[in-house]
Amino acid sequence: MEREHPLVLKLKAFQKEASLELEHTEQIQGLQELKVKFLGKKGPVTEIMKGLGKLDVPERAAVGQVANQVKEQLQQALQQKLEKLEIQSLSEALAKDSFDVTLPGLPPTRGSKHPITQTLAEVELIFLGLGFKSYQGPQIETDYYNFEALNIPAHHPARDMQDTFYLENSQYLLRTHTSPVQIRAMEKDGVPIRMIAPGAVYRHDHDVTHTPMFHQLEGLWVDENITFAHLKGVLTLFVQRVFGDQTPVRFRPSFFPFTEPSAEMDIGCVLCQQQGCRVCKQSGWLEIMGCGMVDPAVFTHVGVDAERYTGFAFGMGIERIAMLKLGIPDIRLFFENDLRFLQQF
Repeated sequence: MEREHPLVLKLKAFQKEASLELEHTEQIQGLQELKVKFLGKKGPVTEIMKGLGKLDVPERAAVGQVANQVKEQLQQALQQKLEKLEIQSLSEALAKDSFDVTLPGLPPTRGSKHPITQTLAEVELIFLGLGFKSYQGPQIETDYYNFEALNIPAHHPARDMQDTFYLENSQYLLRTHTSPVQIRAMEKDGVPIRMIAPGAVYRHDHDVTHTPMFHQLEGLWVDENITFAHLKGVLTLFVQRVFGDQTPVRFRPSFFPFTEPSAEMDIGCVLCQQQGCRVCKQSGWLEIMGCGMVDPAVFTHVGVDAERYTGFAFGMGIERIAMLKLGIPDIRLFFENDLRFLQQF
């Protein structure tokens, strides 16, 4: 009886060893390790097949045939075991995750309005109740509406007060305030007019009290015989509606290119009750908006007779109002989308 070639005996021994290990492997990761061990680049089957070229032609044919058979049979056995383990794993997962379809479903979680949306709606409702009409305008504006028509010509120092996001064409920009809507509204509907313009605005700011995108509400009332007394009356009523009837207010002289005279409106610090704190810098007062009588130069851009009509304008940051009303220390909390924060409101 012809004796088998030593390499053939080795191949059969490897096959037997692999079959035994395969039989006791119950993890998919173990199958991969077994495949590398016997059929990988440095495995015994591969090493024998690499050395076939050194054998005589008859030996090469005999050993090569057995090597191919062993390799193919091991691959088939590994694949069959893999399929078996995958089915087993799926069955276990289904059994573990099974559920009773007759149980009642979980009720959906109700959403709520963002605190900025709530504050903006509250502020808007107050002015609508005073007879103001709400207008909207584009957030991508022209230089003319954002600056020129508001008495801020090119190279005016007031442009340095607003770090502007310009688009590739420098004639277009992301609006830095909602005041351009006032110009568009007067162009469209003329005067007399009593309007507000709520919306998002954009500036190069990012700290605890500023963000690159925030919300403003601008207001405008133009008619015959409108005075600074009307301005004080409307804005004082607004403050009382938002912060309470006993909230003190004051107006300080200021400067804005589109109003003359101009003022900053302060309220008594709602956090320390005017006793002095870190937020109000121990002054007892907090600034909440800018305002003033419309500069006649603005009226010339919309064809309004400044000798016949006067008016006042004001602008406030909604985030500023919300922070004071809700006691929020950092404006960035409004935009981080942390549900733990938002669900408080």
